[in-house]
Amino acid sequence: MSAQTSWASEALAMNPTASLEDSEKVAFDDREIGGKDLPTIIGTSAALRRVLDMVRLVAPTDSTVLINGETGTGKELIVEAIHKCSHRSNGPFVKVNCAAIPAGLLESELFGHECGAYTGAVTRGIGRFERAHRGTLFLDEIGDLPLELQPKLLRVMQEREFERLGGAATIHTDVRVICATHRNLVEMISERQFRADLFYRLGVFPIELPPLRDRPEDIRLLAHHFAMGYAARMHKRITAISEEFMATLVRHSWPGNVRELQNLIERSVILSTGAVLSHSLPERAHTTEGGSKWSTPSTPRTLEQAESSHILETLQQTKGVIGGRNGAAARLGLRRTTLIYKMKRLGIHREHGSALRVRAVAALPSAEGSVPPSALRAHEVGSSENSKSRSDTGRVCTLAEAVREHISEVVEMTNGLIAGKRGAAQVLGVPVSTLRSRMKRLGIKLTQCPSPRI
Repeated sequence: MSAQTSWASEALAMNPTASLEDSEKVAFDDREIGGKDLPTIIGTSAALRRVLDMVRLVAPTDSTVLINGETGTGKELIVEAIHKCSHRSNGPFVKVNCAAIPAGLLESELFGHECGAYTGAVTRGIGRFERAHRGTLFLDEIGDLPLELQPKLLRVMQEREFERLGGAATIHTDVRVICATHRNLVEMISERQFRADLFYRLGVFPIELPPLRDRPEDIRLLAHHFAMGYAARMHKRITAISEEFMATLVRHSWPGNVRELQNLIERSVILSTGAVLSHSLPERAHTTEGGSKWSTPSTPRTLEQAESSHILETLQQTKGVIGGRNGAAARLGLRRTTLIYKMKRLGIHREHGSALRVRAVAALPSAEGSVPPSALRAHEVGSSENSKSRSDTGRVCTLAEAVREHISEVVEMTNGLIAGKRGAAQVLGVPVSTLRSRMKRLGIKLTQCPSPRI
């Protein structure tokens, strides 16, 4: 969808069956942030406004920004907005997806290479840092950056200089670095998968993007926006969205965030035959009364859903106690602070709009944290058909053991296929490189599967 030149700034009280032309009101005033050709960012929620306030503050500076958020929350749009609102807006905007480039080629992609640096290097290659000179370099999925490359990235960010692969000449660069990730870098540091010094260098100005489930008021605006765009593109005269369909959208938990909503609206417009858009969620997902979404028994759970399920099962066993010798953290093999961080990231601490609603209550003077047992009883995760209840057997299972078991089951189900459509990485909802790293760390070998394929 083409980028608009304005951002939304005024709250929009919209009737769900109102004309789609009303969604044109979802526009942030350029005077509010400044800059031209800004990307389309739809929403009026307080959570999104806080993010935009931070964008407004950091954009005019050259500070490094670290954006953290779930997949599909629009991290790239925020990065683009920061670049276009900065004094580097006329300079290059270069993107690198650290998870999409093989580890053996990533160093050359970032820093370039000289002729003959490796087999196949028949000419000199210019790296992304050189291309981004006097502009912005966006390092997406920075959590997937190989550990051996992290010291080199730290050096170029601190010294503003580097050498091409196979070269001796020092190259100076003037680049603003913005990074994004959906992963928990703090947890990765404790697992020695990410360098602490690089994390602190990247985290000069951290921005946390809220998931769509925490922005229910924005779902209506986004639905209208996407429906209008797809209707125009497909030459369909859709003028409104039915109240029933809109209510279903608002209740859904959107584990895939804005990207999932956009894809669903596109599908609905394709199937629509009338002027009022009305459809239902795909059969592979269903929405509970509380608004939570869970896979049907025939659909494998993602890695995050499996983690959430096991954490909540353990919290139920400990009656909500997080810390202490017999608390959930000890049973899960985690530090108390790590568990609380995981609960926050997975939405377990939320009181509204989330599939996992459990409040983490930690007494500051004591090491014993607790979760209200009533909250745990109100939201039992998963079904007996979809996962084995460890509480029934009395077996204490750490989170790492539960994750290992779930990954092994999914890899076996896909006959060892890791990448590609219907591969284990897609089923688990993680990048291929992340799954391979997890499997290596957990000791999962493809030889355990019938027909190992990557």
